[in-house]
Amino acid sequence: MKRWWACMPKLTLNDCVYLCMRDNGWWTFWKLQQKIKDKTGVFYGEPSISAAIRDLRKEPQRKKYNLANFGEVVEKRKMFNSKGFEYKLIGEKNGR
Repeated sequence: MKRWWACMPKLTLNDCVYLCMRDNGWWTFWKLQQKIKDKTGVFYGEPSISAAIRDLRKEPQRKKYNLANFGEVVEKRKMFNSKGFEYKLIGEKNGR
């Protein structure tokens, strides 16, 4: 299996967030931050990661990543015993 961070010459933050979240798991800003830093060597702050998650809901990213044209594509839930939230990518057309 090819590793996604080795397949693309230049990944945007949106690309990195999508590639992490497409596993259908729940992600916090901090888990995304750590995974992206581990794989690319680039550190992004929580506000940037939050913006990238919001961007997944916009039309250009929906088309680029083959997400559903309508409806929600990111689910959000409150973390147990915490002030933080977790996010999960949903609604992919191709069922990944």
